[in-house]
Amino acid sequence: MSFSMLISPSSWYKLSWLHSTATFLVFTTLFYANIVSCSHPDIPDYHDNCAKIVPESPPTSPEFTTIPFPPNQEGYFLGGDGMFSHSNSRSNSTRYYRYYPSGERRVLVIRSHHVHSTDLDGVYKVQASLILQPSRSSYYVEDVTYSYSYSPQVISSWSERGVLSLELEGFWSKSTGKLCMVGSSSTYSHEGKARVLQALLKLNDVKSENEITSLIRGTLESLNSADDSSYFKPISLLMFPRMNYIYTEVSKELDSVCTGEIDDAKSSLTLPLSKSICSVFSQGSNSFQLMYASGCDSAKNCNPLGEGVGFLPGVMSLSLIECLHDRPSLRFLLEFPNSSYADYYLPFSPNTTLVAEGSWNSKKNQLCIVACRISTATNSLNSSLVEDCSIRMSLRFPSVWSVRKNSAIVGHIWSNKGANESGYFKRIRFQSYRGVLRGIPGLKYEYTFVDRATNSCLKKQPARKKETQYPDANSYDMQFDMSVKNSSGKRIGWGYASPLFIGDQIPVWNGYSMPFSSSRNSLHEGKNQHISPLNISYKMNFPSFNSSLNEYSQVEIFAEGIYDPETGVMCMVGCRYLGSNNHTDDDLMDCEFLVNLEFPPVDSNNYIQGTMKSTRKESDPHYLQPLSFSAVSFNGRYARESILRMDLEIIMALVSNTLVCFFVGYQIFYLKKHPNMFPYISLLMLVVLTLGHMIPLVLNIEALFFSKQNRQSFQRGSGGLLEMNEVIVRAVTMVAFLLKVRLLQLVLSARWADGNSKASWIAEKKTLYLSLPLYITGGLIAFYVNWRNDNIGKDMNYTYIYNHQHSLWLGLRSYAGLILDGFLLPQIILNIFHNSRENALSCFFYIGTTFVRLLPHTYDLYRAHYYNDDFDWSYMYANPAADYYSTAWDVIIPLGGLLSAAIIYLQQRNGGRCFLPKRFNELKVYEKVPVTSEP
Repeated sequence: MSFSMLISPSSWYKLSWLHSTATFLVFTTLFYANIVSCSHPDIPDYHDNCAKIVPESPPTSPEFTTIPFPPNQEGYFLGGDGMFSHSNSRSNSTRYYRYYPSGERRVLVIRSHHVHSTDLDGVYKVQASLILQPSRSSYYVEDVTYSYSYSPQVISSWSERGVLSLELEGFWSKSTGKLCMVGSSSTYSHEGKARVLQALLKLNDVKSENEITSLIRGTLESLNSADDSSYFKPISLLMFPRMNYIYTEVSKELDSVCTGEIDDAKSSLTLPLSKSICSVFSQGSNSFQLMYASGCDSAKNCNPLGEGVGFLPGVMSLSLIECLHDRPSLRFLLEFPNSSYADYYLPFSPNTTLVAEGSWNSKKNQLCIVACRISTATNSLNSSLVEDCSIRMSLRFPSVWSVRKNSAIVGHIWSNKGANESGYFKRIRFQSYRGVLRGIPGLKYEYTFVDRATNSCLKKQPARKKETQYPDANSYDMQFDMSVKNSSGKRIGWGYASPLFIGDQIPVWNGYSMPFSSSRNSLHEGKNQHISPLNISYKMNFPSFNSSLNEYSQVEIFAEGIYDPETGVMCMVGCRYLGSNNHTDDDLMDCEFLVNLEFPPVDSNNYIQGTMKSTRKESDPHYLQPLSFSAVSFNGRYARESILRMDLEIIMALVSNTLVCFFVGYQIFYLKKHPNMFPYISLLMLVVLTLGHMIPLVLNIEALFFSKQNRQSFQRGSGGLLEMNEVIVRAVTMVAFLLKVRLLQLVLSARWADGNSKASWIAEKKTLYLSLPLYITGGLIAFYVNWRNDNIGKDMNYTYIYNHQHSLWLGLRSYAGLILDGFLLPQIILNIFHNSRENALSCFFYIGTTFVRLLPHTYDLYRAHYYNDDFDWSYMYANPAADYYSTAWDVIIPLGGLLSAAIIYLQQRNGGRCFLPKRFNELKVYEKVPVTSEP
């Protein structure tokens, strides 16, 4: 009797279940063991590499009070070229492939995991991750804006793309300040092969107490052999310690730190108890414009970076290292890039960076700062030193703005050395970028050009119609995007306008304010409609052409004037900053601009219209040509109209693609009833039609010209139906594409199956030889036109959208749409070579498809008449990027399509050469030779 027969069925079931469970556990254990073994490769021997630096000792209990780093210690590194082309920690389940140029900013983070005391006094075992990333961007959820500030508060929001994470273990000596660790990381080579990087980390000056001159420096070296694919050159590291930092400089009397500074306490905002200095600098961009004394250049006694830098910086960027909320003190870096703008992605350079600490002086309402230069003798960060701490700064928040003075932060930089001492420089003034609010209560606005703006208004004001309501000054219609045109009516780019103050209040929806409460009561408290003209100030950005310099530039205008809610008329005087890096005078504000705006009634279909002109003479170097602009608010009426327009376009796209399915399906049915027509259908025509339907599916045309944020706003306004309708349109488009592929496959199969189709292939080749030169010639013309427009656009410094409308890629795509409009051209040429009267194409197919191709141009004429295309950024149908759309093309293309359809009709009735002169109309008949069958 077998063993199985001695076991009851129920016992056998239990045994089988246990066997299956055990098998599952074994395989699961092996699987996870394999993952762990792959994710954490063997750590190199600590004794061979670090014993002479910090002795190894058995760990004892976990340590929570004496640790070398905070949970996240940030810093910078240089080197590591080749490590990040295809790299990612094996601990992450997804591979990322991204190339980082060596010039990008390279940041690092040491994330401490565990610290243990050991048997040796003052020696601690440390487990941590070293994360290297060539560049970083952070996303703030609070105000839904992207930021590039170096802030420890957002370390958890690092993008993990392209990072290299090394798991390290080692020991730290508290007495010597040395830390030595070994570890490894799994990455992928350029060829995609797995490789293990074994590394040695050595850090110096990891102290338990730090001050402004303290730096943590070190190197990361490869433990792989030089001929190994995992080998990398040594990397130098630099960190500004955050553990147990002592504010040694600003702990002194603040009045002595800010000695010699102008006392502007009365004209500066006071920080309320509810707002700390940390909250002011922890969000948004902290970039400043530097303004030097007259006569300053890159010469001696002007540069805050000292001699030998080679340039005079024009901007300064403040990046937080640490900020204490329980006391008004903070630490930060001051970077002076050799650029006209401050960008987090610019490479970090110690020689152009100051390390500073500051404290808020509540008596003077200013931030008093002590800054020190960082110098390095080589290209390695490991040789960096903090030496000269003679630089002083003061920073305050003006309590009164005007059209000339509208920076939220102003201050000075100076040296406390004598004029004859090394490192001395003249006092430098700086200010934050204009019109950017900081949300500190108490800010007021002082109007200086209201009388001038009132006098410049049109004396003949439009008569107020009964029951006509214009936008209230408190409404969202006051901020808008605008399409800017020159005096000849040609659009030169896009601009944006938003009020800074309405009366003496700040709009809570001000586009340039930070996400803090406004300094005054909300304008929306009490829905009072102003019935008399009120004061208003604006910030406007747009491109303009300077006739004297013969170039386009971006213009920033600050304007103030009056707005009349009874007529919708706004008159303002505008000022433009003309300052450069070697001037501080306020008279460099050009206030010779008159800005007029006319708002349409709230229930009108019209758009905001405006003009701006300079009162200077044309010979003046600061003269700007007159500009006109039209605008629309993206709230309310325009959003509703856009949703209705997109719904209409989706319906038209759905109907068009449904008709295409019907016409192509009918042609397939027609050919199955008339199989002798296969040789007379142009394969090139079918290829053009098939590719024309494939491109929208693959490239997603709408997504290239409609930003995600705008799409989401419209989808919310449409209740989610817009996205669902798009899916339906794409599905029908896919069906039409598959039907065209089927038609092409049928014609091609019939050609190959027909052994007597040599004449058809000859005619097809001739069609191809004649069509290709035509297509290539047209493509070269389109390339030249768009190349010329693209170069002009670069010279004019157009905005992003305008540049892309004239890019080569979009020009070629539009030309591809033109080829698709003329899809009958290959069939016409093939009919000429065949010179047959066969009805190869059904009337439903070629007339119906022509109708579908011409319908978008008819709709474009309608859209241009009833909608303002300047603000139509979403195209569900008749996309200008997919074809040529203009009044001229909307007439030429339909006429050409109708002519092609008429030619096909005549050819299929009277012969392929019926419309040619008689001398070209000689018949060359391709006859089938009868096949004799053998008996």
